[in-house]
Amino acid sequence: MSNDYEFTNNWFAHAPEVWTHLIPMLPGTPGERSFLEIGSYEGRSAIWIAENMMQGDDSLYSVDTWEGGEEHSAEDMDAVLQRFARNKEKLENRKNVNWRYTREASVDALGELFFIGSMFEFIYIDGSHQAKDVLTDACMAWQVLTPGGIMVFDDYLWGDKRDVLHRPKLAIDAFVNIFAEDLTVLHVGNQLVVKRNQ
Repeated sequence: MSNDYEFTNNWFAHAPEVWTHLIPMLPGTPGERSFLEIGSYEGRSAIWIAENMMQGDDSLYSVDTWEGGEEHSAEDMDAVLQRFARNKEKLENRKNVNWRYTREASVDALGELFFIGSMFEFIYIDGSHQAKDVLTDACMAWQVLTPGGIMVFDDYLWGDKRDVLHRPKLAIDAFVNIFAEDLTVLHVGNQLVVKRNQ
């Protein structure tokens, strides 16, 4: 990844080692795949997807409110959105990539995607960290994940000193247990990765 992107943190640092192993597992035809991320922040994960996972006419759709969660209360989220936009432009100056984004709540975006029949081979969930929101994102995103598709939950082990309802783990565990007959767990660590059974 080029060092001229405008990133203020490296929260994504642990992901590439895991994600590199997921690429050969993706269903569908390279160049015809669709990627979705819930929560984009400055665009670091999206750029990694674009540079390392996407080929040809693959598409990427990023969803974020850019209002921030509880943990961003002291942060200038307008500045975060501006960095995201500049990072997206820098990538697009280097590579022809089909990358769209929407500034809206994930529940609204996922409802719209389901309504129009969009399907994705890869979905990354890293939006709100409140358990109720994570569970909602997971259940709604599952409806637009193609059979054989991969879903990645970020921050599975995050925030252990926070109330259980204000971190993702409870929601992710509930989702994995409820959908146990329909999925296979591929990885458990800072991220939890599942594959939708065929």
